[in-house]
Amino acid sequence: MNSKPSIDKSELSRQIKAEAARLGFFACGIAHAEAVDEETAHEVRRWLSEGRHAGMDYMNNHTDKRLDPRLLMPGVQSIVSVALNYAPAQRIPQEQYQLAGYAYGQDYHDVVKTKLRSLATHLGFTPYPSPSNPSNTLTPSSPYFRVFCDSAPILERYWAVKAGLGWTGRNHQLILPQAGSQFVLGELFLDIPLQYDQEMPSRCGSCHRCLEACPTHALGTWNPHHPHQRQPLDAHRCLSYQTIENREDLNPTTIQAMGNTIYGCDRCQTVCPWNRLAPPTDIPELQPRTELLEMTREKWLRLSEDDYRRLFKGSAVKRAKYTGLMRNINAVGKKE
Repeated sequence: MNSKPSIDKSELSRQIKAEAARLGFFACGIAHAEAVDEETAHEVRRWLSEGRHAGMDYMNNHTDKRLDPRLLMPGVQSIVSVALNYAPAQRIPQEQYQLAGYAYGQDYHDVVKTKLRSLATHLGFTPYPSPSNPSNTLTPSSPYFRVFCDSAPILERYWAVKAGLGWTGRNHQLILPQAGSQFVLGELFLDIPLQYDQEMPSRCGSCHRCLEACPTHALGTWNPHHPHQRQPLDAHRCLSYQTIENREDLNPTTIQAMGNTIYGCDRCQTVCPWNRLAPPTDIPELQPRTELLEMTREKWLRLSEDDYRRLFKGSAVKRAKYTGLMRNINAVGKKE
């Protein structure tokens, strides 16, 4: 293989961020690819050993790669982390059944990865060789890349913090200064060195509104003796896990805590003071369909599988499947 030409790290880093902004990413930062720090590795292993990932068995796979991104792409030197704003500009009326904000538009996985591939292609990068695409091994002089968005064993918030985008709050969401936490994340792996950004310290202070707002205490409880501590998330209790990932019947505690939300939960974000400054998204793909905004309780309860497929075509809501969503709808409807 020929060696890659020398690169002006500062200029290329600037170009990457400029193109990310042009594509609609709200924030972009760059971190050096290396194994995660020992404290984080310990926290991840402990979280898994205690079974706090609930029924998400995939979280317990490929832990070695989750803790060292260099195993996902040999030769990777830089991780470009991006954040895409999904805060809905329009919402379903409060008296109707509710969805988590990220579910209003098209599936963010596809949106983010498409934009990241566009970024890489624009700058002349080459897709990392794979058995299904071996032809790109003929052009080794340009940087290789891989793109990810919640689609591989990557600690996305960890790398976003390392890249200087924000900090991980007590609600376990990435919080961007002056913008809040209503963002989805993505990563662009590159096998070249770049100019790296500085990690941002937490600005949560002693605020613990998210802990108080969680109706099932999935985030733990406030400990005034350790005011800056972030407690591990218990997925068993989390309404997002229960209404999306869980395939079993909902327990009475979950049903009572759901309120009128039938998919996901945003309560720990809604009360976060940083989200008061959150601007609504202007990304066309993330805008809600008129039909979704006009859904009423009666329409939800009569939702057929064909209706579901049409309403949520290309949406992240398909994660719950029709049976899971109707389970949630019926559980909420029986309380009324």
